[in-house]
Amino acid sequence: MSAELPGVAAALDAAHVIAASSPYLAALILVGAIAAGIVGLRRRRQADAALAHRACVELVPTSTFNPGLDEVGRAGHQFARIHHAAGAPARGSAARLRYTVTDGQMRCYLEGPADAAAVLRMPAYAEVEVRTPNAAPDIHPVHFSLAKEARR
Repeated sequence: MSAELPGVAAALDAAHVIAASSPYLAALILVGAIAAGIVGLRRRRQADAALAHRACVELVPTSTFNPGLDEVGRAGHQFARIHHAAGAPARGSAARLRYTVTDGQMRCYLEGPADAAAVLRMPAYAEVEVRTPNAAPDIHPVHFSLAKEARR
């Protein structure tokens, strides 16, 4: 009866091949699941390590801070580089702006992975000073008085 219907013989042959190779397919699926689990665990450990070691800088704008669209775009590109500089999965390489109020003064902090600390410390805006709260006390920022000398 099966010989009378077209394609039935080919379907039965394919079913026999699948049944004969099912132990190998099961082993392949098991190996793939184990590999995916190992990769997922490794990525989770990388993200946990990046979240455990974070760097923080304080952003202090001047009183005349008023950025234009071009400057905002450049700063956005620089903030996007934090993710790439971290070298960690997306969950562990996120940057965060945190605003707090201390003694009536609003403070803005930029936090990110410690591996991207150099990118965090780069000034994104021309009129914003970047301070490292936990900097060594013997390191002082350099201030140039070129603008004052040029006015004379």
